[in-house]
Amino acid sequence: MRQAWLPTKLIKTMKALFDSVSIRTSKMVTNAYSTSFSLGIKFLAKKLHNPIYAIYGFVRFADEIVDTFHDYDKGLLLEEFKNETWTAIERGISINPVLNSFQQVVRQYHIDPWLIQTFLHSMEMDLNKQAYDQKGYEEYILGSAEVVGLMCLKVFVEGDEKAYKELTPYAMKLGSAFQKINFLRDFNDDVQQLGRAYFPQLQHNTFNEETKKEIEADIQHDFQLGLEGIKRLPKDARFGVYVAYIYYSNLLKKIMNMPPQRIMNERVRIDDKKKIALFFGSYLRHSFNLL
Repeated sequence: MRQAWLPTKLIKTMKALFDSVSIRTSKMVTNAYSTSFSLGIKFLAKKLHNPIYAIYGFVRFADEIVDTFHDYDKGLLLEEFKNETWTAIERGISINPVLNSFQQVVRQYHIDPWLIQTFLHSMEMDLNKQAYDQKGYEEYILGSAEVVGLMCLKVFVEGDEKAYKELTPYAMKLGSAFQKINFLRDFNDDVQQLGRAYFPQLQHNTFNEETKKEIEADIQHDFQLGLEGIKRLPKDARFGVYVAYIYYSNLLKKIMNMPPQRIMNERVRIDDKKKIALFFGSYLRHSFNLL
């Protein structure tokens, strides 16, 4: 009833303010949870910043439910989050600012609901402690990483469906490589604290030098295809994604130089000074067309 007394222009202004608060919330979530991802976004064209913040905020919140809310009913929380996601997309608004900014991106860039559904399914898989066989591993990688890469790709190509279809396999491989490196980086936390053994090689074998090299070779294959895709990205997106690639490729190099036992007992990191140096080197390579 109250809204009927307000001028239409004022109503639109208030909604714009709420949308602005929503995207700032997603940006805050991104900055709080991932310094590396935040830095990578800064190297994208400015018009791409907010949509990618919105996607990351959505993905991060879902991931937090299954990874950190141990004192609560995670299954119930995730189910509520899923329902709120679909309601937000259908209505075109949500009072949850992260979901509000995400639904805007979904609607503006015509993100396929299957991508969202597949991602949320992978989060459901994380509710149960388990060791994955090859089929389950591929299913989880698809949902947790590859489709997220495709959501971002939808933003990067800005409606160019031909480019989207051509770049789809490359974006999926790059997302897959990033996620597999995350598995190695977080090996100790995943196995010891969360009871998750993602790599199918560990179903019947211990994590030793042989299994480690097998996993690393698989990642390098994904990376090669991912880099080919980066070279074909639109200019506005190329450098930001390349920065992320450089960061993860150096993280992989560090992991490859570490013995399995060390990876099993500590989280692998690249310090902030090293990150800045990597990003600066990436900028020089990009500026001189060495990419």
